Amino acid sequence: MLPDIALQGGAGFGLGLIAVVLLLLAIAVAYSSIVIIRPYQQGAYTVLGSFRGLFDQGIHFKWPFVSDVTRFDMRTQTLDVPRQEAITRDNSPVTADAVVYIKVMDPKKAFLEVEDYERATSNLAQTTLRAVLGDMELDDTLNKRGEINSRIRQELDEPTDEWGIRVESVEVREVNPSKDVQQAMEQQTSAERKRRAMILEAQGERRSAIETAEGDKQSNIIRAQGEKQSQILEAQGDAISTVLRAKSAEAMGERAIIDKGMETLEGIGQSESTTFVLPQELTSLVGRYGKHLTGSDVKENGHVLEALDFDEESREMLGLDDIEEILGQIDQEADVDVEEMEQEAQAVKHGQDPNDISDPDEVIDEMDQEFGADAAGDGEGS
Repeated sequence: MLPDIALQGGAGFGLGLIAVVLLLLAIAVAYSSIVIIRPYQQGAYTVLGSFRGLFDQGIHFKWPFVSDVTRFDMRTQTLDVPRQEAITRDNSPVTADAVVYIKVMDPKKAFLEVEDYERATSNLAQTTLRAVLGDMELDDTLNKRGEINSRIRQELDEPTDEWGIRVESVEVREVNPSKDVQQAMEQQTSAERKRRAMILEAQGERRSAIETAEGDKQSNIIRAQGEKQSQILEAQGDAISTVLRAKSAEAMGERAIIDKGMETLEGIGQSESTTFVLPQELTSLVGRYGKHLTGSDVKENGHVLEALDFDEESREMLGLDDIEEILGQIDQEADVDVEEMEQEAQAVKHGQDPNDISDPDEVIDEMDQEFGADAAGDGEGS
C-alpha cells in the first residue's frame, strides 16, 4: 500500500510542476508578445534582425522571443553640450557651453541611419561650437550671442536631417574668457567709465559757466538800461534847471531895470525944473513895476495866476515832449531782454540747450572715430 501511495504522490507533484512551468511559459510568451506604445512614442519593429515597420500608440502584438521593438520619444528633447574650450580668431582663449533642443521627425531614419542619435547630435554640437567660436573675435563672442546660436543651428541642420532629427533651437548659455582677459576687460571698463565721468563733469562745468555768463550778461544789460534811464532823466533835469536859472536871471535883470527907472522918475519928481522928459513906454513900465510889487503874475480878474511855462523853442531844445517816449522805449527794451533771459533759462532747465552743449555719448563717439582714424593713418604710414 505504501509504495502505491508514494507513486501516486510523485505523479501528482510532477504534474503540478509541469503545470506551473507551462503557466510561467504562457505568461512569458504573452509578455513577450504584447507591446504597449505610449501616445508620445513610436516603435521600430524588427523580427530576426529584419525591419518590419513602425508601431504607433496603443497595444500591439509581436512574435515572441525573436522580435524586438525600439521606442522613440517624439517630443522635443534637451541635450546639454558640455563646456568647450576654444581659441578665438584674435588668439583669446574662451570657454562656452550650450543647450540643443531636438525632435525626432523620422523614427525609421533615427533607427537605421545612426546608432545613437542623442550622443551623435551632442558630439556634433560640441565640435560645431568650437569651430564657430574659433572663427570669431573675442568681442563678437561676447556680444553676438544670437549670431552664434544661428550659425551652430545651421551647421547642425544638414547632418541631423539625414538622421531624421530636427534641431529646433540652440542656446549658448555662457561664454567666458580667461581670467587674464577678464581682468583686462574690467580695467578697460573702469577706464571707460572714468572717461565718461570726466566728460560728463566737464559738460556740467561748461553748462554752469554758460548759465552764469548768461545771467551776468542779462544783469549787466538791465543795469546798463537803468543807468541809461537815470542819466537821461538827470540830463533832462539839468537842462530844465539851467533854463529856469536863465529865466530867473532874466526876470531879476528886468526888475533891476524897472527899479532903476522908478528911481529916475523919483529924482525927476524932486527936481525944481518944470520941464520933464518921460520915457516913451511909461505905461508899460508902471504896469510891470506893479506886478513886481505884488510878487506874482496876476491877470486882470484877480484870482488866476499866469503859469510860468516854456515856449515851443525851449521845449523842443530841452526835449520835454520826448521824455515820456524815450523812457517808454527804454522800458520796452529792458522788458524784452528780461523776457528773453527767462525763456533761455527755462530752455536750459528742460534740457533744450540754446548754447549747443554736446551730449556725452556724442562726444565719446566722436573721440572714438578720431582715434580710429588716427590709428588707421598710423597703420598705413608704417
